[in-house]
Amino acid sequence: MHRFTDPATTPESLRPCVVTLGNFDGVHRGHKAVLSRLVELGHERGVAAVAVTFDEHPLAVLHPDRAPDLITPGTLREDLLEATGIDGLLVLDFTHEFAQQSPEEFVVTTFVEGLQAQVVVVGSDTRFGHKNSGDVTTLRELGEKYGFEVVTLEDVGDAGDGERWSSTSVRKALAAGDVAAAARILGRPHRVVGTVVHGHHRGREMGYPTANLSQDSAGLVPAEGVYAGWLTRLDLDPGEPDRTMPAAISIGTNPTFDTKDRRTVEAYVLDRDDLDLYDERVLVEFVEHIRPTLRFESIDDLLVAMAKDVEQCRAVLTQIVHS
Repeated sequence: MHRFTDPATTPESLRPCVVTLGNFDGVHRGHKAVLSRLVELGHERGVAAVAVTFDEHPLAVLHPDRAPDLITPGTLREDLLEATGIDGLLVLDFTHEFAQQSPEEFVVTTFVEGLQAQVVVVGSDTRFGHKNSGDVTTLRELGEKYGFEVVTLEDVGDAGDGERWSSTSVRKALAAGDVAAAARILGRPHRVVGTVVHGHHRGREMGYPTANLSQDSAGLVPAEGVYAGWLTRLDLDPGEPDRTMPAAISIGTNPTFDTKDRRTVEAYVLDRDDLDLYDERVLVEFVEHIRPTLRFESIDDLLVAMAKDVEQCRAVLTQIVHS
């Protein structure tokens, strides 16, 4: 996937193209439906498939107080977009000046002159241009004027089971600790990526050594609690031993120890006390919520609970492996 930031410098290999537009936060099933159709059309026409997005969520620039926490910031989003098979990703610098463009100005500069778009693929709720004044009807009118086709996907927002395929729905599910619901919308487990750093080493002292993720980890952190999931060592090549391993994941402030710890994400790889993961980049995926964070009256009570957590995580993850 070729990443670039200015439609005026679109590589010749990506012109002409079929194109789509969106924030793509989370790259959920709705996004993937649009991107899959985009790639199909690119193959049918023998041209590149290009997604257009923004370096920051528009609300972070226009209304910072209303800006959502990003599910998949930065390279997390770009890695997921690349996995859809698109050929190019245009990441536009969203500024106050950029936001003043009329729908037609945006379309001409980006789609027509920059990308030479043959087809624009969008969901039916797409909005663009100054104050989101452009919609699908506007896009079709501009397509007729400037010579590109518009393909609209009408059913990319409904999972058919009461859950919306939307970034907002994913954020709500993660805030409630319902990582299974988030995964149904995302089409995969939610993930957080970070570097393993030293903590208080309490887990190791109790027989459950954990990989503590750095505070600058990327990815929206779910609600406090214990989760079953996976830990992947990104510094190892796919297929190497011990790259992806089952884990019990804890998010919280360790209330049993009456400290003022910051909220941390830490993962215990099941049945492994021989791993040295410090300074490694790891990806943690959340599969199922096990229990909320609790304060225990004694270390012994905590140890009993942790043993139960590990067995529940093992049962959940074993069922997935064998399903």
